[in-house]
Amino acid sequence: MRPMTPTAPLFSATDEALLRLARAVRDTGYRFTTVTPATHERVNRRPGNERARDLVGVFGWSRPFDAAILPPGLFELMQRAEVASEDARGWRSLVRLSALDGALFLHSAFPTSGADAVFFGPDTYRFAAAVQTELRSRRAPVRRAVDIGCGAGPGGVLIAMARPEAEALMVDINDEALRLARLNAALAGAGNAVPLRSDLLSATDGEFDLVVSNPPYLLDPAERTYRHGGGRLGEGLSLAILDAGLGRLAPGGTLLLYTGVAVVNGDDPFRSAAEERLASAPGVRWAYREVDPDVFGEELGTRAYAEADRIAAVVLTVTREG
Repeated sequence: MRPMTPTAPLFSATDEALLRLARAVRDTGYRFTTVTPATHERVNRRPGNERARDLVGVFGWSRPFDAAILPPGLFELMQRAEVASEDARGWRSLVRLSALDGALFLHSAFPTSGADAVFFGPDTYRFAAAVQTELRSRRAPVRRAVDIGCGAGPGGVLIAMARPEAEALMVDINDEALRLARLNAALAGAGNAVPLRSDLLSATDGEFDLVVSNPPYLLDPAERTYRHGGGRLGEGLSLAILDAGLGRLAPGGTLLLYTGVAVVNGDDPFRSAAEERLASAPGVRWAYREVDPDVFGEELGTRAYAEADRIAAVVLTVTREG
């Protein structure tokens, strides 16, 4: 069965306060582009960046702050939303707000060390660009779409905004991600973006005209949900999404998978494994391209990637003949 429209109130009082906070911050003209964790840490270490002096410092750079620097009413909203945390250095926000294509998205504060952290960063921007390119070039209608492993929901929200007549599911196994995805859909005014707890597509039914995903693709010793891809070199979840998506594409439907791959001695093991699957999938055409040849270079210093030349960001698109 398809997910039903909930009859209970959509947001708790805490979530309603967080939504009001995000809207209030947006109304100030706030903008922030989220960078890699390595860049974030480097910038925050610079002299003069020890404490926040403005909203970007509070909700972008996750710096400690004094409540007095906030516009009237914002700190009260933070407390009501339970996102103001105090330590020896002052207050900190437990969430960040990042700009993407004119919208703002709530996600976890830096550093994203928690097991249920909700990540947003440069991969998100590249993924969003790939989704938007697909939507612009697509001639077939999009009646049903799904963002697998939606995180903060950017894929599902962008689809919902571009195709307001479509049902855009946002699925994840991380309850905190689903919570923020629901809030981000409301913040963007995307009422047709629907969060749903699902391991891959197990809790959904039917076929989809568009399946998109930006899954975790690194080998993380802590196996954090937002980061760990499993398999030999982080490709395990990406291949599972390829398998799940292939079986649920409607005629003319497209799977768009943005992921990272470890290149070893010039070879791309993920591409080889994907090619094997696609060779036995009848009636599909596919394309594969690198969109960034070198991401998360700091991971090459870990034991898991001792033999890798680089980690590349790639986009695989598969379309079922229709």
